[in-house]
Amino acid sequence: MSALSVRNLRKAFGGLQVTNNVNLEVEPGERRLIIGPNGAGKTTLFNLITGEITPDKGKISLFGKDITHVPSRRRPDLGMARTYQII
Repeated sequence: MSALSVRNLRKAFGGLQVTNNVNLEVEPGERRLIIGPNGAGKTTLFNLITGEITPDKGKISLFGKDITHVPSRRRPDLGMARTYQII
Protein backbone atom coordinates (compact mmCIF):
# COMPACT_ATOMS: atom_id res chain seq x y z
CA MET A 1 0.00 0.00 0.00
CA SER A 2 1.34 3.43 -0.96
CA ALA A 3 1.81 6.09 1.67
CA LEU A 4 0.53 8.66 -0.82
CA SER A 5 -1.31 8.09 -4.07
CA VAL A 6 -2.34 10.86 -6.45
CA ARG A 7 -4.49 9.85 -9.44
CA ASN A 8 -5.50 12.02 -12.42
CA LEU A 9 -5.29 15.25 -10.39
CA ARG A 10 -6.52 18.31 -12.28
CA LYS A 11 -6.85 21.96 -11.32
CA ALA A 12 -7.61 25.02 -13.43
CA PHE A 13 -7.95 28.65 -12.45
CA GLY A 14 -10.31 30.12 -15.01
CA GLY A 15 -8.92 29.19 -18.42
CA LEU A 16 -5.45 28.35 -17.04
CA GLN A 17 -4.92 24.58 -16.63
CA VAL A 18 -2.36 24.29 -13.81
CA THR A 19 -2.28 20.53 -13.25
CA ASN A 20 -3.54 18.08 -15.84
CA ASN A 21 -3.93 14.40 -14.92
CA VAL A 22 -1.01 14.30 -12.47
CA ASN A 23 -0.21 10.82 -11.12
CA LEU A 24 2.19 10.15 -8.23
CA GLU A 25 2.91 7.21 -5.93
CA VAL A 26 5.05 7.50 -2.80
CA GLU A 27 5.81 4.33 -0.87
CA PRO A 28 6.37 4.34 2.91
CA GLY A 29 9.87 5.65 3.67
CA GLU A 30 10.38 6.87 0.11
CA ARG A 31 11.18 10.46 -0.83
CA ARG A 32 10.27 12.22 -4.07
CA LEU A 33 11.48 15.48 -5.52
CA ILE A 34 9.20 17.77 -7.54
CA ILE A 35 11.17 20.14 -9.77
CA GLY A 36 10.25 22.57 -12.52
CA PRO A 37 10.46 26.20 -13.56
CA ASN A 38 8.50 29.00 -11.92
CA GLY A 39 4.84 28.72 -12.86
CA ALA A 40 4.99 24.98 -13.57
CA GLY A 41 2.40 24.13 -10.89
CA LYS A 42 4.62 22.72 -8.12
CA THR A 43 3.08 24.79 -5.32
CA THR A 44 -0.41 24.15 -6.67
CA LEU A 45 0.30 20.40 -6.60
CA PHE A 46 1.40 20.59 -2.96
CA ASN A 47 -1.62 22.75 -2.09
CA LEU A 48 -3.88 20.17 -3.70
CA ILE A 49 -2.24 17.28 -1.84
CA THR A 50 -2.39 19.05 1.51
CA GLY A 51 -5.99 20.20 1.02
CA GLU A 52 -5.34 23.93 0.85
CA ILE A 53 -7.20 23.97 -2.47
CA THR A 54 -9.73 21.51 -3.90
CA PRO A 55 -9.00 19.61 -7.11
CA ASP A 56 -11.36 19.87 -10.07
CA LYS A 57 -10.86 16.18 -10.76
CA GLY A 58 -8.83 13.28 -9.41
CA LYS A 59 -8.21 11.39 -6.20
CA ILE A 60 -5.72 11.70 -3.33
CA SER A 61 -5.20 8.74 -0.99
CA LEU A 62 -3.13 8.55 2.19
CA PHE A 63 -2.30 5.00 3.30
CA GLY A 64 -5.21 3.70 1.23
CA LYS A 65 -7.80 6.17 2.57
CA ASP A 66 -9.38 8.64 0.14
CA ILE A 67 -8.63 12.11 1.55
CA THR A 68 -9.55 14.11 -1.56
CA HIS A 69 -12.29 16.02 0.27
CA VAL A 70 -10.88 15.88 3.81
CA PRO A 71 -10.26 19.45 5.05
CA SER A 72 -6.60 20.48 5.41
CA ARG A 73 -7.01 20.97 9.17
CA ARG A 74 -7.91 17.26 9.55
CA ARG A 75 -5.09 15.82 7.43
CA PRO A 76 -2.43 15.95 10.19
CA ASP A 77 -4.69 13.67 12.26
CA LEU A 78 -4.34 11.14 9.43
CA GLY A 79 -0.54 11.37 9.35
CA MET A 80 0.10 14.13 6.81
CA ALA A 81 2.52 16.96 7.54
CA ARG A 82 3.91 19.80 5.48
CA THR A 83 7.02 21.90 5.95
CA TYR A 84 7.85 25.12 4.17
CA GLN A 85 11.12 26.19 2.61
CA ILE A 86 12.96 28.74 4.75
CA ILE A 87 15.16 31.11 2.79
